[in-house]
Amino acid sequence: MNPSTAQARVVVDELARGGVRDVVLCPGSRNAPLAFALQAADAAGVLRLHMRIDERTAGFLAVGLAVASMLPVPVVMTSGTAVANLGPAVLEANYARVPLVVLSANRPYEMLGSGANQTVEQLGLFGSQVRATISLGLAEDESANADCAPYGHQNSLWRSAVCRVLAAARGTRSGNAGPVHFDIPLREPLVPDLAPGESAPEGRAAGRAWTLTQYATLDVPLDIDLTPDTVVISGHGAGLRPELAALPTVAEPTAPMHGPSLHPLALPLLKPRQAVITGRPTLHRQVARVLADPDVTVFALTTGPRWPDVSGNVVGTGTRGVVTGAPRPEWLAHCKELDARAIEVVRAELATHPKATGLHVAAVVMDALRPGDQLLLGASNPVRDAALVSRPRPGVRVLSNRGVAGIDGTVSAAVGAALHHEGRTIALMGDLTFLHDASGLLIGRGEPRPADLTIVVANDDGGGIFELLEQGDPQYAGVFERVFGTPHGMDLAALCAAYRIPHRQVDPEQLAVELSGQAHGTRVLEVATERSSLRELHATMRAKIAP
Repeated sequence: MNPSTAQARVVVDELARGGVRDVVLCPGSRNAPLAFALQAADAAGVLRLHMRIDERTAGFLAVGLAVASMLPVPVVMTSGTAVANLGPAVLEANYARVPLVVLSANRPYEMLGSGANQTVEQLGLFGSQVRATISLGLAEDESANADCAPYGHQNSLWRSAVCRVLAAARGTRSGNAGPVHFDIPLREPLVPDLAPGESAPEGRAAGRAWTLTQYATLDVPLDIDLTPDTVVISGHGAGLRPELAALPTVAEPTAPMHGPSLHPLALPLLKPRQAVITGRPTLHRQVARVLADPDVTVFALTTGPRWPDVSGNVVGTGTRGVVTGAPRPEWLAHCKELDARAIEVVRAELATHPKATGLHVAAVVMDALRPGDQLLLGASNPVRDAALVSRPRPGVRVLSNRGVAGIDGTVSAAVGAALHHEGRTIALMGDLTFLHDASGLLIGRGEPRPADLTIVVANDDGGGIFELLEQGDPQYAGVFERVFGTPHGMDLAALCAAYRIPHRQVDPEQLAVELSGQAHGTRVLEVATERSSLRELHATMRAKIAP
């Protein structure tokens, strides 16, 4: 067995022993030994292999699989620009703490700087964005060494390195999961030359991992007095905090609702004296203003070693709260009243608005969810719309790429999440987000496919979120449409047909009917919406919520 083949087989075997269940592979030449080994493992039922021709979509497919399964997912590619295409997925995995493993094949390191084709300095390419950068080193022929089994000396080093990679990705010793770059230089021959009965070096007995690592426990108690008027800001990545169950909570759609719900549009009408952050807030300017108020005492409870503090206003951090005192009944009643008023105003304004907007589509989607469903929300407006028209509910898992809140890879992430979920998966995204990752719909013949994925596209022919930002002010109307609105005029039905994905254009009422059933595969439901009145609609809602 040649060195590259032996090394690849050992790496794949140890990945499976370490708990890897899904691997995404992009075709190439330099990664051929890994491709052969992965195909063999897939055929044996050891893991599930997903082929993708575009490394960008492959990276976010792996992100979706990892977020849904909470397991490390390697994405394997050849050398050169193939590795660089993983940049956006690595950034998302870093800030969202997703256990993504970038397993890159490389040319032998002595070829660096020699002018050899498709050879780049890819070791260390991701810099501070990864939890670790680990190189396996070139496999060497040990056939002349008679004092041990073939590759016996290198087997332990290869397997130990895989265990280090998975531990770093999971954050078992740091409490800080995230991406890892695992670089493997491979020398020709790159195809197997197995003799009859020849096998790779073996791992530990009974299928155990070579090196076991126990999860570290990060326990930092923080004393919090609940007597001052307090709100909780439940952000992305937060864990459920039973100790905060009595407190009004502004929860992002991907975050748990610790206590009684508090609508984000009600927050400016309150005067809290204290705020508790859980997770990392990524939405709502109303939240940002409260957290930046120097008269508000801010605490942060997070599950990892980092904590959010955009305004530098946090006075204490921990991983769990040790609470004393109790909130005033008058405070709780006031928050409950404003929350009810806010949701009533939002729904009333949607009912009387003459044209469908992204908010209308989000309302239909959120109302259609039932226990056991999985929802993936696109960045930009959809995740914000969902926060305004609904509340997190038990039994429904909500996902979104909130690490860096980009629109990259959303279709691929939805496919990955759906591949791991046994029930319905519904993905809500805007037209630009959909178009940005339309290649995520490309799934080869015979590849694993989602059993029940509905992609809902709110199509307002451009960037609706910019209507709500400063550049959407009417004084900039002469410039806005081309450089911010960016209308595209794309025929989404034709695009879906090219990918052989069922498509249907529906209105909000028809969307509700469609979402009462199942997808039976993957489908796209497109709702035509308009964005020119969004600024006015949001302003009206805020005005009517105020007493």
